[in-house]
Amino acid sequence: MNARIHDPRPCLLGEGPLWHPTRKQLFWFDILGQKLLTLREEWTFGRPVSAAGWVDENRLAVASATNLIVFDLRDGTSEPLVDLEADNPVTRCNDGRADPQGGFWISTMGRLAEPGAGAFYRWYKGELRKLFPDITIPNATCFAPDGRTAYFADTAKSLVWRQALDAKGWPMGERQVYLDHTGTDVNPDGAVVDAAGNFWCAEWGLGRVAAYDQGGKLIEELKVPAAQSSCPAFGGPDLQTLFVTTARKGNPQATEDTTQGAGQTFAIDTGYTGQAEHQVIL
Repeated sequence: MNARIHDPRPCLLGEGPLWHPTRKQLFWFDILGQKLLTLREEWTFGRPVSAAGWVDENRLAVASATNLIVFDLRDGTSEPLVDLEADNPVTRCNDGRADPQGGFWISTMGRLAEPGAGAFYRWYKGELRKLFPDITIPNATCFAPDGRTAYFADTAKSLVWRQALDAKGWPMGERQVYLDHTGTDVNPDGAVVDAAGNFWCAEWGLGRVAAYDQGGKLIEELKVPAAQSSCPAFGGPDLQTLFVTTARKGNPQATEDTTQGAGQTFAIDTGYTGQAEHQVIL
């Protein structure tokens, strides 16, 4: 399971890969470069953009630093959906993913990773609700195949939680620690759950995506040739290709990594099958 280059363009902060199940096409973001990219196209937004869910064949729900928008791939136009901490210049959007019920989870964080400045939100059928406040670096938003468990992390705390969900996808009960990496060099970043329920997490600074079973046991370790591995997504014709974004720098004040491979987007044929990305219901 060797990594190959999917796209050589170096992102300052690659994030949010999304395999569109009807277009059969990978989308991803450069948060600091303020771009949405595909192999053939790129769009610049003039503010950080970080994550998306597919609405239909031609439209994406996109998280930006100030709001959620519906972005039309045909002509590059957008319509506002709801404000997202638009009155807070300290924060920007970060990790996000659509859930099996049709909701869209999105997180915010301080532009310089200010402690506790961020939060996790969920947009669902016209309502934006704050779910978990006081998060420093929110990441790893993903969902079990049955839609009854969500996973999410605070990279700054080296913790991944899991959260039971009700039939409509809202949290119920208290979150539980799923992976505790405190005191180690493991920094959980973006993540995705495959069709068997395994949790695949990009681990920032280690140049890898690690797979854990539902009990939290490490079962696979896939290397990518860039230290700052940021987020995985399953795609390809059989959903067995793991696409992985990486970064050249973590925030505007960080030192840029100019080593070969840094910031590029990679693909790995895994033999595991992912879930098709879920549709956002507006």
